[in-house]
Amino acid sequence: MALYLLQDIQYFKEDNPVAAMILLIGLGAVIIVFFVGNLIRNGVNSGRVRRGTGSASRRFPVFALHRIGRSYGLNGEQLKTLEYVLKTNGVTDPDRVVNNPALLDKQFKRTYKQIERSSGSDEEAQQKLALLFSVRNTIEVAQNTSADTTQQLSANMEAVLTVNQESYPVKVISTKGETVLVNCPRNSIGSLIRFPKGTRLNLSFFSKTNKGFSFNCQLIDTTDTTFGPALQLAPVEKPKAMTQRRFRRRQAIIPCAYNLIRIEEGKGKKPGKMVVEPRRIEGEATDISIGGCSVKAGTPASPGARLKIEFNCPQSPVPIAVLGQVLRINRSGLAKTIMHIKFLKVPRKAMNVINSLVFEYSDD
Repeated sequence: MALYLLQDIQYFKEDNPVAAMILLIGLGAVIIVFFVGNLIRNGVNSGRVRRGTGSASRRFPVFALHRIGRSYGLNGEQLKTLEYVLKTNGVTDPDRVVNNPALLDKQFKRTYKQIERSSGSDEEAQQKLALLFSVRNTIEVAQNTSADTTQQLSANMEAVLTVNQESYPVKVISTKGETVLVNCPRNSIGSLIRFPKGTRLNLSFFSKTNKGFSFNCQLIDTTDTTFGPALQLAPVEKPKAMTQRRFRRRQAIIPCAYNLIRIEEGKGKKPGKMVVEPRRIEGEATDISIGGCSVKAGTPASPGARLKIEFNCPQSPVPIAVLGQVLRINRSGLAKTIMHIKFLKVPRKAMNVINSLVFEYSDD
């Protein structure tokens, strides 16, 4: 066919140059159309492939995750768990999720449910859940203890002024400039309390995000404002985060019972043996975390007493038991007393149940 065309070209070149030129132009046009058509088809197909696999080929930001993990103090195993949680849930912006407790709990709750469904045995499930909650609690503690040293104080905010170990409730009037104005505190009969200039004081308050802060300051002067007499305070340091509860707590009413534990003296170098007393006392657990709880009961134990406490949590088909110690007690009404208890020993499964209750991962 090609030889035939070449023969025709030679023929037209010798006998009819115009016809040969027309044939060459037509042949070139056919070739160009063929190549352009192939390019278009290949471009469309490759575009379809890219659109179909774009989300799958998007790489997870591992380096960003490692930076976040280091800032929160996660170890290697915890970091792998966090990466698994975010990857399996399709998270592409770890910073936004980890720094937002609501979004983070949403991802952790999904993984919690997945572990419960897919684990081959209860032992495997408890091990994975314990690691999952260790990551979540480590992040929670780091976020609670990190202080934002930017301006936290604003007008009309309630605060507490401490002078020589005496505390007075005050209200912030103004935070403009380099000083803070608070109303002058009053004594029990309503008289203004005066302090000499230069007095060192401490001002503590809770920010709009419910985080506690305090800072030391110095009294510059007492001045009159439209809100009445006020103290003009000069901060001598930036606000610092006040001590907060280490772990997240949940207000709930959980039926429980406890037994006193006595320690028998050991023989020789052997440690004393713990013996659970047979008497069982019913109560209600409230304000619970993995670090402790409050128990309301009609027959309280004394501060320092050790207890075996069993909780009837809806998250567990059987009661969970922990070892605790009474820190202090408070009266609650005429017949009840609240014991504030620190947990001394919490089995892994019990800890997972408490964590699921506190973080609400087991709630539907």
